[in-house]
Amino acid sequence: MLTIKDLLQIKSIDGMRIIAGEQGINNVVSIVNIMENPDAFDWLTPNELLLSTGYIFKDNEELQNRIIKELAEINCSGLCIKMHRYFDVIPQNMIDLANQYGLPLLALPFEYTLSKVIAIINEKASGRYDLLNRKSLDMHNSLFRIALEGGGIDRISAELSDNINNPILFLDRDWNLLHYTEVKDNPIPLASCLHLVRNRPVFTKEFTDTIPRNISQIKKSVKRIYHSKGREIKCRILPVAVANYIYGYIIVWQTMRELTEFDYIVLEQSSTILALERIRAREIEEVKLTIRQDFFDDLLTGKLTSIDSIQPLCDLHGINANYMYYCMVITIEPDVLGSLEDMVVRKYEQDQIAKKCVDLVYEHASSANGEIMCFYRNNRVIVLVGQNEFRPTITISEAKQFADELYETLLAKVKKTAFSVGIGRQYKTITSLHKSFSEAHEAIRLMHKFDGKGAVSHFEDYSIYHFLESNIKASELEDFFLKRLGKVHEHDLSFGTSFMTTLDRYFSHNQNVSEAAKALFIHRNTFIYRIDKIKEILGTDLKHSEELLQIQLALKIYKLLQKEG
Repeated sequence: MLTIKDLLQIKSIDGMRIIAGEQGINNVVSIVNIMENPDAFDWLTPNELLLSTGYIFKDNEELQNRIIKELAEINCSGLCIKMHRYFDVIPQNMIDLANQYGLPLLALPFEYTLSKVIAIINEKASGRYDLLNRKSLDMHNSLFRIALEGGGIDRISAELSDNINNPILFLDRDWNLLHYTEVKDNPIPLASCLHLVRNRPVFTKEFTDTIPRNISQIKKSVKRIYHSKGREIKCRILPVAVANYIYGYIIVWQTMRELTEFDYIVLEQSSTILALERIRAREIEEVKLTIRQDFFDDLLTGKLTSIDSIQPLCDLHGINANYMYYCMVITIEPDVLGSLEDMVVRKYEQDQIAKKCVDLVYEHASSANGEIMCFYRNNRVIVLVGQNEFRPTITISEAKQFADELYETLLAKVKKTAFSVGIGRQYKTITSLHKSFSEAHEAIRLMHKFDGKGAVSHFEDYSIYHFLESNIKASELEDFFLKRLGKVHEHDLSFGTSFMTTLDRYFSHNQNVSEAAKALFIHRNTFIYRIDKIKEILGTDLKHSEELLQIQLALKIYKLLQKEG
């Protein structure tokens, strides 16, 4: 084991002397490196001796102080400065801080090259590498055995925490909590500073934004300070990555003791094992998801028709087969996807947005007047709202109220994204759920067709149009329209009148002349005059119920033919 004290006795680098920080003279030296980059702190490890000419900090007292503080906090062995290149004497502020932190500050004679010093020290330190290699191999075998036995991330996390004697958090690639291991007598308990809810963010966005985007390429842990309730907590963040793809992060809540060189080796080995564990867990989840998707696909396409066959599948996937259900479909149209050329990246971003929407649906589940089951397919979120069969049927207005609240929340929380919400009718049995699913899609299609924009619509809002379009040929629809309202339409075309619009407002306001006139921004007498002219053209008094029904149907057909034309 090579120490700073041993370095001073090496004849081949005679003249090296300690200037400050003699409290750390027994610091172990395991590796030597050159520091000529002020951004290199994220790359440093404990027991590392740094050599420098001093160029990067020769005219910067603030950086000089920061370097001493950072190296001490990382548990580096010391800092050795080559003299008479940029420094004839080492600055007093560096000496004072080195003494304060116990960081050995060494002076190297001018005649030695940094590369030669590195070669000499590494040769002397090689014996320690053999010991570390043996210890790290034992640790690797222990962690690998846990993984093979199916111990999962909880046992791996517990083993890691026990070895480095600090609390551990394991987060997914989006910084959501997967697992954590607390340590007895932790002076700053995790729960006192962090929101420890599984699958939810643990740290603030301001904190995670400070992590380098290329952290998977660094392949080492980085140090960050987390501020909470006036306290500064030192954290070590290590990516769990394979081939630069990040599966998550290991966070060391460094409140018990400083990390040693061996601790960093253990962290890196744990990262590899956890990456394999995440790959295995993801494959299992994908199989489960495929089975789940197949079930819901069969349910929503009407392939499952027997309640006896549906019941065990519903029990397996957490849905009550005895409830009454209606279906809601939410289409998602993010602006950002259009600018992404890579299909994999585009699919990932689409899934992330859909997952966020699913979370928002569950947050509003309490106002749905029923139990929620929610999942996503590509750019659609599908919501099933179930209700006990003995409760009153959910009304159209209640279903739309829930959808309206959800729509406003989605617009507010998911920026630069357009949504359309379609609602199907409620059915007594789950075997009819596919009808509600189809109706929800049809509600969106007809809403876009007639209104040209996304919002919220119930199938009943457009059911008459659906009936006419689905069951009667276009030529028959046109013939019906011409027989009932053809003369009024021809009059509008010939004389520039707006009798068709007048008639539509007349019926949409329940034949209330005053309200209809107000909607058209014309005088009541003008509206009455128009109605009288329409009566004259049609040769009717607009009082016979059968005739009124036919005229209203003709108006619906007129709108349908206009949109198709």
